[in-house]
Amino acid sequence: MRSAGLYALPGLQPPAEMVDYAAVLESPLGLLGIRLRHVSTCQVHFLPAATDQKAPDSTPAGRVVDALMSYFSDAHQSMNLPLDPAGTVFQQRVWRSIREIPVGETISYGELALRVGSGARAVANACRRNPLPILVPCHRVVSASGLGGYAGHTDGTFMARKRWLLTHEGVIC
Repeated sequence: MRSAGLYALPGLQPPAEMVDYAAVLESPLGLLGIRLRHVSTCQVHFLPAATDQKAPDSTPAGRVVDALMSYFSDAHQSMNLPLDPAGTVFQQRVWRSIREIPVGETISYGELALRVGSGARAVANACRRNPLPILVPCHRVVSASGLGGYAGHTDGTFMARKRWLLTHEGVIC
């Protein structure tokens, strides 16, 4: 059996049966697999439709499910959860800065790069490797000339998810 660690990009997720999810929930964006490290959320995966749902297996997993469902009901609900995404020091800095972008607002890759003292391409690559979509709202980071990409994709299902999230937050009407 292959290691789930080989699937480092959000668009390349391991088959659901290879990963021990703390919960798998149905959302407006499709099925979401939630992984915890101790009591902190470390990954959220978009899963294939054929994946079985799984009730939260712990109180911390239940908190993540409740926070996500509250967000899907009302984008302005707080999602103050302990997060523990694995990444480089630079990626961590970018992800912390992304969490400061308020609901209903966007920032360009270039503007975010200025905030973290880097270049737009490096910031875009950190966004691409975000293991916590929605919780670390990289969908709020856009290109200077449009939406940009989402999880390394510029079309298809991932871009439909980005559009849905930005519409849900009132950015796109």
